[in-house]
Amino acid sequence: MSVTIASVEPAPGRAFVVEVGDLLAAEVDAIVNAANGHLAHGGGVARVISRAAGADLDEEGRALVAARGPVPTGEAVVTTAGRLPFKGVIHAVGPSQGQGDEEAKLVSALRAAFERAHERGWTSVAFPAVSSGIFAVPLAVCARAYARAAREFFAARPDGPVRTLRLVLLERGDLGDLVARALEE
Repeated sequence: MSVTIASVEPAPGRAFVVEVGDLLAAEVDAIVNAANGHLAHGGGVARVISRAAGADLDEEGRALVAARGPVPTGEAVVTTAGRLPFKGVIHAVGPSQGQGDEEAKLVSALRAAFERAHERGWTSVAFPAVSSGIFAVPLAVCARAYARAAREFFAARPDGPVRTLRLVLLERGDLGDLVARALEE
């Protein structure tokens, strides 16, 4: 069961929802993984998703990286969801603190993830707090980037298939409050 912290309608019939809950239990077409460029799911939310999805997700990710090279920061790719109940997992490569221009790179990664959902005709996407954990991007920067990415995506795709974006946090904490404030600006 999730608890809504904030919800806005950035465009008619479109919703950006911030909630506390379980990403893997979200009732959406696809989830976003907070990935690294090699799609090596060794820690954080990536590890949780990988374990729940099973070997197919990891195998497809390795094949993708072998064929195309590492996924650049600010980009996103799709793999199977394996055993998870989603149509796919979108792997967004957000920045690590210290790379420079972290906010713009994080907006780019999330916009790319939302575009992958748009390309597939998916209507709903849930994403975790990309770059805020082991990548250590400051929470205020993340909050602004999450709100900006959702607004920019819906402004660019007002009639697209994606109708709902859900930021799913593990706990309320400071990040939830910062995102709620960023949505009011």
